[in-house]
Amino acid sequence: MNDAPETAQVRKLFGIDTSMRVPVATPPPELAEHVPQIDPAYVFDPDVTLAILSGFAHNRRVLVQGMHGTGKSTHVEQVAARLGWPCVRVNLDGHLSRLDFVGRDTVVLRDGVQVTEFAEGILPWALQRPVALLLDEYDAGRPEVMFVLQRVLEREGSLTLLDQSRVLHPHPGFRLFGTANTVGLGNTSGLYHGVQRLNHAQLDRWSVVAALDYLPAEREAEIVVGQVPGLVGRDELVSGMVQFAALTRSAFAAGDLSTLMSPRTVIAWGENVEIFGDVARSLRLSFTNKCAEDERALVAQLFQRCFDADLDDVLPATA
Repeated sequence: MNDAPETAQVRKLFGIDTSMRVPVATPPPELAEHVPQIDPAYVFDPDVTLAILSGFAHNRRVLVQGMHGTGKSTHVEQVAARLGWPCVRVNLDGHLSRLDFVGRDTVVLRDGVQVTEFAEGILPWALQRPVALLLDEYDAGRPEVMFVLQRVLEREGSLTLLDQSRVLHPHPGFRLFGTANTVGLGNTSGLYHGVQRLNHAQLDRWSVVAALDYLPAEREAEIVVGQVPGLVGRDELVSGMVQFAALTRSAFAAGDLSTLMSPRTVIAWGENVEIFGDVARSLRLSFTNKCAEDERALVAQLFQRCFDADLDDVLPATA
């Protein structure tokens, strides 16, 4: 990546009405494989896109919060793809330790002799390169991992490797993003087992926090059709699927369902419709079987409202 990358108009790249300009770059050959592939069918949320672009353009630390399936991680990746910016995605699951994140001493064979060398973890590796590091499931990280980020979350924050007696300063092209299902308050909804209550001194270091909600029905339908080309021209079917998903979300909010249908699940439903040729069967395989036994009658009622058919009936994909 060049030291002074060219800039482009956000209006031209993303169709958002703003005068903001963002850097576009040509990554070095060794990092080219980390530039995400452009999804031409991806639909951007204007507010979240501008928040993410502020991270790339002004080195802000951006945390994207929202429920599952809203496309938080993909949103960051697709912005990076259009900027030509290498992006490395890391899941902060409960198995990622501090040593995995920062690095550890390893024994290697050099000229037939065993020697001890320090193997960098993903954080120091990314910090020294023009890379956007995306911390997925940020609110599920282990406490000892989270505190490593405390200094790095500051704009020019360095990283001290105690084992190496080294201080690493960030590359000018290093960027840091995170995604989370919650806002640091823990599993208040019961949906996200394994997430942690976040230290608010650290949460305060994220200079931009964007909220990504489920899209309006028309936009969600565009995404579904874009991801499942076999549904092109089946507007009535796609509209019913999106309406059904919206009803499950309302039922979840009211406490009548213990789960809800995310856009990811709607897309999976559409893909299964192509495979099985039956809307009802595809719904059972994509969503209904995830619900509690005593909730399936309500799911059937919602299906009846959207498709004027019983969930046990065969409903061909052409309906």
